[in-house]
Amino acid sequence: MAKTMRRRPAIVAMGSVALSSALVRPGQAKSYGPGVTDREIKLGTSAPYSGPASGFGVYGQAQTAYFKMVNDQGGINGRKINLISLDNAYNPPKTLEVTRQLVESEIVLAIAGMLGTNPNTAVQKYLNTKKVPNLFLTSGGERFNDPKEYPWIVPLYPTYVAQGISFAKYVLSTNPGAKIAVLYLNDDLGKDFLRGLQLGLGAKGKDMITKAASHELTDPTIETQIIDLKATGADTLFQFTTPKFAAQGIRKVSDLGWKPVHFLSSVAASIGATLIPAGVERSIGILTARWEKTPTDPDTANDPDVKQYVEFARQYMPNLKLEDNTAVPGYINAFMIANVLKKCGDDLTRDNVLKQGTNLKPIQAPMHLPGILLSNSTTNYGAFHGMQLCRFDGTRWIGIGGMIDTDDLKQG
Repeated sequence: MAKTMRRRPAIVAMGSVALSSALVRPGQAKSYGPGVTDREIKLGTSAPYSGPASGFGVYGQAQTAYFKMVNDQGGINGRKINLISLDNAYNPPKTLEVTRQLVESEIVLAIAGMLGTNPNTAVQKYLNTKKVPNLFLTSGGERFNDPKEYPWIVPLYPTYVAQGISFAKYVLSTNPGAKIAVLYLNDDLGKDFLRGLQLGLGAKGKDMITKAASHELTDPTIETQIIDLKATGADTLFQFTTPKFAAQGIRKVSDLGWKPVHFLSSVAASIGATLIPAGVERSIGILTARWEKTPTDPDTANDPDVKQYVEFARQYMPNLKLEDNTAVPGYINAFMIANVLKKCGDDLTRDNVLKQGTNLKPIQAPMHLPGILLSNSTTNYGAFHGMQLCRFDGTRWIGIGGMIDTDDLKQG
């Protein structure tokens, strides 16, 4: 996708707050970093607009659309946001190449955190060395919460390890004698989920996990792995992978007549991107973790933030299928970046962007479930502290139990 420059006004959680009315004191001196003028703040990002993970390109489109909305509403503190979004094809070398272009040629103030473990891993060392904030990247890889070694890399997503532990706790409480099969993507995403599951199961895990099979992002299909996993006699299946392969797995499980308790990773739990392609009738009963609202859920359809999101999508992403939740974290990412830029006032330096982005006080972002408050500190960048398990009923995700405090999760 050609580089895109869009501008939008921020939508503030639980209501509308004008970003153009700054936290700026009269007479306050202006301090600008790269990419900033009295009229503009230049940001950069990349997304998989092509390649094997192109379905995630919607995330980048949502970022661009959000800042277009922000600009239409007057910008942030009187400045328009110039977001340059390039295609990384979900390829690590390509991601590093386009990120260098953004930093060294486009001279952006900061990177608007991109989606994906592999892309963010590819640029982690480079951006940290250059002291360019990678603000609120969307990946649950634990490697990104490392303020001591990588202070310029700021994540915004519940960790995959924590999700794996929560899944394990649920299995131990409902079926302590479960026989577990695992399909996982052979990268940090899949391995972190698997590690969390193993930690949560504790010493019992060695006997409970019958087989863990991996696959590559470039594989055409995972049907052989599903057949092998069924042959183990497992009654519980975890798919720690992306939507394309999760959908394949759901279809194959159904075709085989296998009826395991079936879990999906959160990254593959989009109704539009996974369950509808797999067949909603085949997806009934699947479990996952959630912290975001689903735009098409009738239970939350009248919530003010959901109404704002639907109106945003109608006006700025008219081709978006609302059931595709992939756009929601891109929307939240842009909201959080806009919030940080607002707080920066006229001190729009990379140092202050980092400072404001790593001193978050509890904030309810739009499209998050009630009780999900984001906060972090300079010693712990992890901003999520809760999530909920849920089950698909054929139409929507239904919560199971109360909110899980992820700060309290311990291994089994």
